[in-house]
Amino acid sequence: MAIHPCATSVPAARYRSVRLAGAALVLGCLLTFSNARAVEVLTVHELVLHCQVMDEQPEGVDAQYCIRYIQGFIDGAVVTDVRVMLNVESDVGQAESFSERAKRTRAPTRTDRFRAARLAGFCLGDPLPLKDVVEKVVTDLVALDVDDTAQSPARDAVYDSLLVHYPCDNE
Repeated sequence: MAIHPCATSVPAARYRSVRLAGAALVLGCLLTFSNARAVEVLTVHELVLHCQVMDEQPEGVDAQYCIRYIQGFIDGAVVTDVRVMLNVESDVGQAESFSERAKRTRAPTRTDRFRAARLAGFCLGDPLPLKDVVEKVVTDLVALDVDDTAQSPARDAVYDSLLVHYPCDNE
């Protein structure tokens, strides 16, 4: 008995389409993940474009972008430094119990934040109006928005400004 050629091609065609769809799905996921890892660096010039409208439109989208970028930079530095400091201190000490580790890593104190700020190299003190910090940083950014420095990373310029205006030596 002969097998009709169409009888075997239907399952094979379905199999090929499933394989093709699966390959497309995997390729799409890989492209999505590779794009998620590539974060475009914000330049000094780009940040200045947002910051330059703060006086005229302080509640506008661009001004808020500028303010929140600087605030986020500061918050990120402080929280990262607290965690790093606590982890380094625990590595130097002896083994700790689960509850000791949980207490150390989940509830950093105000004192921990002040001690960790020195790791970043800048100390803002408490309380300090965000507006004052932003004004100083923006003044420095505008001064850098020339020649090659305009294309340098904004994060480096913000960090350098904080180091200059808020050194830890005074505390």
